[in-house]
Amino acid sequence: MKRSAAEIVREYGPFPGANNVGGVTYDGQHVWFAAGDHVQEVDPASGHALRTIDVPAHAGTAFDGRHLFQIAEDRIHKIDPQTGNVLATIPAPGAGGDSGLAWAEGTLWVGHYRDRKIRQIDPETGAVLRVIESNRFVTGVTWVDGELWHATWEGDDSDIRHIDPRTGEVLEQIDMPTGVSVSGLESDGADQFFCGGGTSGKIRAVRRPTKNAKATAS
Repeated sequence: MKRSAAEIVREYGPFPGANNVGGVTYDGQHVWFAAGDHVQEVDPASGHALRTIDVPAHAGTAFDGRHLFQIAEDRIHKIDPQTGNVLATIPAPGAGGDSGLAWAEGTLWVGHYRDRKIRQIDPETGAVLRVIESNRFVTGVTWVDGELWHATWEGDDSDIRHIDPRTGEVLEQIDMPTGVSVSGLESDGADQFFCGGGTSGKIRAVRRPTKNAKATAS
């Protein structure tokens, strides 16, 4: 397994009215994050807060190219980001313990914190299609370049892991500094991850290691 220390390239926030950052997603231009009673849009170029959508937003957030998906306790809402309207609702597979959320392969991928699982589900029905086991508490989930990554958070320790989606084997691990937590995770589709910072109220941009980057084996 490749292992490296996180390179935090930028911090955003805290943001007015958002004391906690949960799920994080990226629509190709702007970052969106779950802030408890609303979803907040942020310009990553300037760091400025933009629009808010007043919907319950307790955990993972995802974007499918047109719509936002947002975990609200034991439900997942499909939201039109232009109007803020909730278009559909499906049950969350963890029945209230879900954390991360990502869109890939036409499906949703849902992290469950204490169950240490990632579930692939049908976005129309909520039916579980696949279950991947982890050995750590799972927070954010994201896909980039065909790779599945998820964040962990236990006590003062957090990391970001590239795992084999078939077996759950950890292929690569990025360790966050002690005390820096990751509550949500999303790739920018290139060389950075956006990481929710939980009760810090911050979002951190972390460098995604290149294929030929040096790392210590463990």
